[in-house]
Amino acid sequence: MEHRLLLTGAAGFVGGNIIREADTDWRIDGIDRISFDAPRSNVVSHVVDLLDRQAVRKVFETARPTAVVHTAAMSDIDYCEANTETARKINVGVTELLVDLCREYDAKIIYFSSDSVFDGAKGSYREDETPVPVNVYGSTKVESEHVVMNRAPLWVIVRPSLVMGLPVGELGNSFLWRMVGGLRKGEKVAFPRAEIRSPVDVITLSRSVLELAGRPMCGHFHLSGSDGMSRFEMAQRICDKLGYPRDLVVDKKPDIASGRAKRPANVTLSNEKAKLLLRTPMAGLDRGLDLIIEKKEDKEL
Repeated sequence: MEHRLLLTGAAGFVGGNIIREADTDWRIDGIDRISFDAPRSNVVSHVVDLLDRQAVRKVFETARPTAVVHTAAMSDIDYCEANTETARKINVGVTELLVDLCREYDAKIIYFSSDSVFDGAKGSYREDETPVPVNVYGSTKVESEHVVMNRAPLWVIVRPSLVMGLPVGELGNSFLWRMVGGLRKGEKVAFPRAEIRSPVDVITLSRSVLELAGRPMCGHFHLSGSDGMSRFEMAQRICDKLGYPRDLVVDKKPDIASGRAKRPANVTLSNEKAKLLLRTPMAGLDRGLDLIIEKKEDKEL
């Protein structure tokens, strides 16, 4: 059977890496609201606003996907907090549209949720634990998860942890690429001690998602790194790996007066299910950084 993948957010950080990691067995139709170059003949680029229902339907009619990977979202947590209706329209409304089209075309959906569905009170969250979001962004992800579970014919919900890696080209929201840009100039980089995560490298994440799209598997999967740590410690260890001084990393204190949305403290995710069921090995921080370095192409780290 031919693998036909429809990918939203194809010009973004995660989307671009999924395209790069896909082999030529996949025909990929990538959707984004900005244009991007299709890197291979098996990739087709579509410039489409996901809020344009008719345009999205036309892509489905052309692509006839066997699987849809939905990475696109409004992910700016503070913007979502201040613009609840817009956040719901994009994060929940677009998911509803894609799920309905997946049902019509008998396609599997791989929905990108978030570790932000949890309240951060304890960490090491398993897939079967009840989400309790603490901000609007997390709430839109929980609502979308219910849409997927209740209406999609075949579904996988992935909850990635903090994703580290490099964008393909210059596009995409990569904290690591921004961090390296500052370090190379000798600038301080700020990361909070108070936020504990289990960072996953984008290479492992992309390979896992493609495996889930191509195999008859359903359910929730936590795609996270195998190490839990504060974002501050993570940044220090990245400096160690790349040869920058640790003292360039400073603690980022929350600016309460700015109206910054609440962040969960500890949303480390247990990846034991992924380790058990996936062929793609889950990596710790050091191995994940090795994979990123191997794939850096012409980027100077």
